[in-house]
Amino acid sequence: MSYATASWLSLGEGSTPLVHAPRLTESLGVEVFLKCDGLNPTGSFKDRGMAVAVERAAARGARAVVCASTGNTAASAATYAARAGLEAVVLTPQGATATAKRAQAHAAGARVLEVRGSFDDALRLCRELAQHDGYVLVNSLNPDRIDGQKSVVAEILEQLGRAPDAIALPYGGGGNVSAVAAGCLEAGIEPSLVVGQAAERNTTFASAIRIGEPAHRANVEAMIAAGRVRAVTLSDDELRSAWIRLGREEGVFCEPASAAGVAALTTLRLDGGTAVAIVTGHGLKDAGAVDASAAQVVEPSLEAVLEALR
Repeated sequence: MSYATASWLSLGEGSTPLVHAPRLTESLGVEVFLKCDGLNPTGSFKDRGMAVAVERAAARGARAVVCASTGNTAASAATYAARAGLEAVVLTPQGATATAKRAQAHAAGARVLEVRGSFDDALRLCRELAQHDGYVLVNSLNPDRIDGQKSVVAEILEQLGRAPDAIALPYGGGGNVSAVAAGCLEAGIEPSLVVGQAAERNTTFASAIRIGEPAHRANVEAMIAAGRVRAVTLSDDELRSAWIRLGREEGVFCEPASAAGVAALTTLRLDGGTAVAIVTGHGLKDAGAVDASAAQVVEPSLEAVLEALR
């Protein structure tokens, strides 16, 4: 069952698989499941909230949606705007978004502008642009985004058949952390929310969480202070290790930032129970992060292949 609230605009977002992770379970001592949200229509969890935000913007008479993005928001906003017949204006930090994500936004007809600055500069400009008539901001500061994204919690409960002891996810801008917390509150459950953030927020190789000033920082910090959220700060080596491990041990190819929840669980070492890690984006969103140069060239003979395998 899909819990997204969009109707005519829907591209089938939601209802993503929840898969057991046997090797992680064995090594971490906690039953681990992976919520594969990279299997949403544009390849990331953003579609859950974007379908709702764009549908409501169209219903209110918007002519354009606008967002700042490190890539996934851009792809999602452009896609749903195209489906709704709206213009999409996307501001990205210059040189800081993965090629596949930029390609998605361009393919959907968005006006993509690269800002000579950071994500925070791009978001500031988008907020200013959204003050102009007809433009609607569809970053996660828009509460409609949170309404759509919190649907992941209801899906986890239905698929797992019970409430998990922990839900782990990346912490970039904090919108998804806020949405998951809202979904838990609505469902009447209180799992430990474990969030992984990059130690070097402005420069991390995990580009989807390369956000220096999280838009939802105040809310996330309040939840940390209240004991609802446990934040784990991760080095790029820890993020890279979890990302590689997901692909090689569990067969789940995600973009680097999407492994932050798993990296956080690995660092914390919870004492038993069940944990669900939300894997937020597909690996093809940032295929450039993979070093494919190690492929070995061989002659076209079985002997050459066997020799290479020795």
